[in-house]
Amino acid sequence: MKSARKWNRRGFLGGLGVMAGSALSVRKLRAHVQRRGTAALVYPSNVYEELGVTTVINGQGTMTMLGGSVIPPEVEAAMEAASRHYVHLPDLEVAAGKRIAQILKLPEGYTGLVTSGAAGAIQCGYSGVLTKDNPEFIKQLPDLTGMKSEVIIQKSHRYPFDHQIRATGVKLVEIVTPDDLRKAVSPRTAMMHFSNYLNAAGEIKVDEWARLSKQYHLPCFNDAAADTPPVSHLWDYTNMGYDLVTFSGGKAIRGPQCAGLLLGRNDLIHYALLNNSPYEDTLGRGQKVGKEEIVGMVKALELFVSEDHHALTEEWWRRLDTITRQITKVPGVTAAYYVPDIANHVPTMEINWDPRRISLTSDQALELLKNSKPSIILGRSRAGMEMNSFMLQPGEDRIIAQQLVKIFRTHQVSA
Repeated sequence: MKSARKWNRRGFLGGLGVMAGSALSVRKLRAHVQRRGTAALVYPSNVYEELGVTTVINGQGTMTMLGGSVIPPEVEAAMEAASRHYVHLPDLEVAAGKRIAQILKLPEGYTGLVTSGAAGAIQCGYSGVLTKDNPEFIKQLPDLTGMKSEVIIQKSHRYPFDHQIRATGVKLVEIVTPDDLRKAVSPRTAMMHFSNYLNAAGEIKVDEWARLSKQYHLPCFNDAAADTPPVSHLWDYTNMGYDLVTFSGGKAIRGPQCAGLLLGRNDLIHYALLNNSPYEDTLGRGQKVGKEEIVGMVKALELFVSEDHHALTEEWWRRLDTITRQITKVPGVTAAYYVPDIANHVPTMEINWDPRRISLTSDQALELLKNSKPSIILGRSRAGMEMNSFMLQPGEDRIIAQQLVKIFRTHQVSA
């Protein structure tokens, strides 16, 4: 199973791997050059400085507010190549979906769709379930006259992104137990929704939710936006029987931040596309995803599946160890490791300190890091700070360690 999923890094737009390899050395230069015929456009090494915007060292993870992730050179090259041509976007989406299904070895009858992030996937996915291919229904959303109008969700699974479900006009019916679910099913029920990162919070777990949807002959949707790694999640949930599953494209997969993946049954993916850009007079018309993002997403997915994930995890641990060795030299500072069960399932470190020895609150420490040069963004834990290292660039672990040591020593309490 594992070996069957290995893909050649040059399998999709393979020749671009050579271009991307050279891009690694180009990145070390003070300027990045892109050629258009005989003209050369020269960009500064940090275009954000030209705009007066501060770049940050990201120790918090794949946060949309921080720009998701940094895309690999191979994805940059694929997107640049895609920008040179015109293409019929629905045809490109269908072709990309077929390639995605091949990369992930999805079940027979399943395909993919590149969307404007996981949030966009939720909205167009639900729109398609409601309207199917009825052009009048597509035009009238969120008016549900003549359509089903309810989606069942566990009460503990209510979350900010159910706004994308509600935008279609449906009513969310909250349940707690399997018996509640049985009573909630009605001719008005369009779908059952599962918020994957809240799996532990609900009484009905991820695999049982899929089984129950089959029992009641209802389609089910799993929002697993931030739930890679592990890479196997990209096919685990469709194999469980989920009819639609979404992942963010711009998080750990390291595709374009504005891209997402909707995986699912051929018919439901077709309906989702009909409710989305580039089609006009649809609820999803504003959720545009360009030809460059579609091609870049396919390339990013191919690279992600073929990565040595064990080696990557070891590197993430090594970076945390580098920081720990330095900061724990300061009396009163401690560090502890853990790996979240789901959502950003990567090595994570809590940083704590004895307030009797270091006069500093966690909010003060986070603000000092944010205002340092370079600016550093970490997360807040219950009593201190927390961070992961999988979005760090080479050498940034040492910068974080140095800055933390400086801050802790500056705020040491005199004996």
